Amino acid sequence: MKKKTFAKIPLKYATLEKSQIVLIPVPYDYTGTWKKGSKKGPKAFLAASEHMELYDIETNSEVYKRGIFLVQPIVKSSISSRKMVKKVYNITKKYLLKEKFVTLIGGVHSISIGSIRAFGEKYTNMSILHMDAHADLRPIYNGTPYNHACSMHEASKKYPVIQIGIRSMDISEKSYIQNGNIFYFHEIYQNDLWMKKAIQRLSENVFLSIDIDVFDPSIAPSTGTPEPGGLSWYKTLKFLKMVFQKKKIIGFDIVELLPNERESSTDFLVVKLYYKLLSYKYELITYQS
Repeated sequence: MKKKTFAKIPLKYATLEKSQIVLIPVPYDYTGTWKKGSKKGPKAFLAASEHMELYDIETNSEVYKRGIFLVQPIVKSSISSRKMVKKVYNITKKYLLKEKFVTLIGGVHSISIGSIRAFGEKYTNMSILHMDAHADLRPIYNGTPYNHACSMHEASKKYPVIQIGIRSMDISEKSYIQNGNIFYFHEIYQNDLWMKKAIQRLSENVFLSIDIDVFDPSIAPSTGTPEPGGLSWYKTLKFLKMVFQKKKIIGFDIVELLPNERESSTDFLVVKLYYKLLSYKYELITYQS
């Protein structure tokens, strides 16, 4: 049987040996607390990728030629959240040791706990750019520290965590917010002055974590915990382009896609976002010169 590749790219651009980029699907939603189904997110993401044009107009590039190796899905959604985090840590570390640019697609946001652990071991002077509708700073939720509502708590004790687009949180999380590092959506939606300030808060090496519910649900409705308001497509790209120009993005994850059989636009948005991030990572310098 022919090996499946991201976006049906030719196999010569999808072998581990020749790929600069690794894509790890994590189909896990055991700790989901409202709508279940984000374990189907990676599969929907890959299905949508087969319909994407591989030429990026903005950067005048075809970043897939850098090589994108697709890892087999690494967990079953029935295992404990603790075991899931350990598996994500191990697989992320495996490919970081191979000097690959590691990316992940979820699944619930708690997958980030494992990947951040692995990136933190490899990189010094690391910060987290967390784009989300929710703060995700609870130390424990529903009896576990590995719930999606806890995805940034462990990281917040070790690294600067710059949070963008937050518009929902529990009052208990306020004590874990890092001073000056949170950009609530109601404070940023009317202008773009926050972008430069947020980037200045980041360290040299940045791990990027994007929860799809950071977007306005009018453009990304298929997610587990949608919130009114949120970022638009082009404002998000404007900010992310600035981040990639100013900082070294060492890896990223995109989480909380909960596919809807009657609506596939969110699946495709996630694919376009993923490909755009790769284009910004590898092609911006060439594009600007």
